[in-house]
Amino acid sequence: MATDARERILEAACDLIASDGIEAVRIARVATRARASTALVHHYFSTREELLREALTHSYETAGMERFGEQPPAELDPARGLSRAIEASLPLAGAQERDWKLWVELWLRAARDPEMQPLAADLYSRYRDWFATFIAAGLERGQFSSERPVDELADLAVALVDGLGIRALVRDPEIDLARARRLVAEILADELGVAPGLLLDSS
Repeated sequence: MATDARERILEAACDLIASDGIEAVRIARVATRARASTALVHHYFSTREELLREALTHSYETAGMERFGEQPPAELDPARGLSRAIEASLPLAGAQERDWKLWVELWLRAARDPEMQPLAADLYSRYRDWFATFIAAGLERGQFSSERPVDELADLAVALVDGLGIRALVRDPEIDLARARRLVAEILADELGVAPGLLLDSS
């Protein structure tokens, strides 16, 4: 099917961007990885730049819908939900690490290309709202307590995950994934008036 072929090409481009960096990606390499002809790639994407832009968009939209697109069930404990959100937002080995590498590429592109900025802003809005959902629920139920408004707490959560996550991604010897997760949980727990252990248990 045409949709399957286009999706396969985009996924191949995403894999190559994550493994080799955006500047190393060429149409021929994408075609080989996608098990497609270069003519088929050009059928869907007229230029390399269009393919790269669409691949980054595809990555953001796919990850955004998988992680931030659905509202959590009402019965989910807010602390447990916040703990899961922290874990799902860090560059854990596998799909999450690949997504992070793509997002770093998008941040760089958005910093230079105004056409990419709305896409980055949209994902950050959904990302922030996802954290805000759990924080607001915890405040409403009396599980959390804070003088800060929900939006400010959500921005803090995003800033912590992004800042510590990038250090873990680049293998900073001072910040591995376990320490990044612990620090995010400890700082947010202090802001929300709960024990850090509550935000470290995502089971």
